[in-house]
Amino acid sequence: MRMFMIERDIPEVGSLEREELRGAAAKSNEALRELAPAIQWQNSFVAGNKTFCVYLAEDEAVIHKHAEISGFPATTVTEIRRQIDPTTERE
Repeated sequence: MRMFMIERDIPEVGSLEREELRGAAAKSNEALRELAPAIQWQNSFVAGNKTFCVYLAEDEAVIHKHAEISGFPATTVTEIRRQIDPTTERE
């Protein structure tokens, strides 16, 4: 599976209450079950008007299919080629 970062433009998403975010996660999970095993949600970062989501997927097409089914836009999809962190300097 390949790793992707999905940027989603969702107005005011950073202002949503915990219960509303729980509902959004449930909606996403429903779409994921429909598309499994071709896609997996790793995590998401919620900002003011955007979310940044990390997914594992067979290809970019399944990312767009998830967006279509869930109703959450996939504004920008970027494949992640490598990861680095503070320990990379010692590797």
